[in-house]
Amino acid sequence: MNNDFISAIDDLVKEKGISKDVLLEAIESALVSAYKKNYGTSQNVRVSIDNETGDVDVLMRRDVVEEVEDEFTEISLEEALEIDPRYQVGDAVEYQVTPKDFGRIAAQTAKQVVVQRIREAERGMVFDNYISRQGDLITGVVQRISNETIFVNMGNTEGILVASERAYGERYRVNDRIKAYIMDVRKSTKGPQVFLSRTHPGFVEKLFELEVPEIEDGTVVIKSIAREAGSRTKIAVYTDDENVDPVGACVGTGGMRVKNVVDELFGEKIDITTWDEDPNVLISNVLSPAKVEEVITADDEKSATVVVPDYQLSLAIGKEGQNVRLAAKLCGWKIDIKSHTQYFGDGEAEDFEEYEEYEEYEEEDGIEEQIEE
Repeated sequence: MNNDFISAIDDLVKEKGISKDVLLEAIESALVSAYKKNYGTSQNVRVSIDNETGDVDVLMRRDVVEEVEDEFTEISLEEALEIDPRYQVGDAVEYQVTPKDFGRIAAQTAKQVVVQRIREAERGMVFDNYISRQGDLITGVVQRISNETIFVNMGNTEGILVASERAYGERYRVNDRIKAYIMDVRKSTKGPQVFLSRTHPGFVEKLFELEVPEIEDGTVVIKSIAREAGSRTKIAVYTDDENVDPVGACVGTGGMRVKNVVDELFGEKIDITTWDEDPNVLISNVLSPAKVEEVITADDEKSATVVVPDYQLSLAIGKEGQNVRLAAKLCGWKIDIKSHTQYFGDGEAEDFEEYEEYEEYEEEDGIEEQIEE
């Protein structure tokens, strides 16, 4: 190795952002292993690379002792004094043992280490890039499909979209373009792994950010989202601007904004309602499209009994209880639905199952992610 080698190292440092000292230390360590492997020695050696010239020296180190027990790592005081009369017991003697043909081995080993370090540095940069984008929306191309797991080409790395993170019925083929939510980023021996999702409530939130400028600029805030992917989503929105209708902004002219989101979700139903700090108003809102007559809350238990017209009972509960279940997730209250006759009538009212929030979604940037149809 020579000046050209050092110049190449300097270029790599600038291009890849790898520390020169770290790189040279790694090469020196690898050369020690290469020396011991090729020359079958257990000697205590180290390798030194000149930062200016690129010259490589193999130096054997031996400790000065009164009585030698291991000739590969120790030297007697008598022998040491012959080299330099200033040596004392406890000092270390180093002298060059560089083989004549070591240059070839050094060059090959250095190349391997440099390639490895470049790969590690690139993986590190990819990891740092995507860990900072966790919770963002990405667009990629389906690169391959293996056992229902979709691998998405995102440019400089591959995203992983498992079957459980796709809504029921979603089908993709190789080369299809796909949008997904960056759910998690992990390090592995093969490089960074970027796990994607299309079922996460945050996916819907990011789709609305793309379609609704008022959400993107912060005028309208998504306060809560509750979702059963592939079927229905409820979303509660809020604004401080009295001149802006938050629901209307999300729906768009002729419903085009929400339609674009629905199309991306393959027809998933989306309910958009207005968030309110008053739980009575909020609970009435989140049960949309059902009409609510009265809300009776028990603040200490954070539960509510909701009275609806008799003909609205099925609509309020929803198919298999979905509407009230999502409403409970959205507002964080237990909700018990009763018809007008059940609550105010004379006979015994039939009790309907109480649906409560059974799963909490993670919060992103201070916004709890849940949606409503």
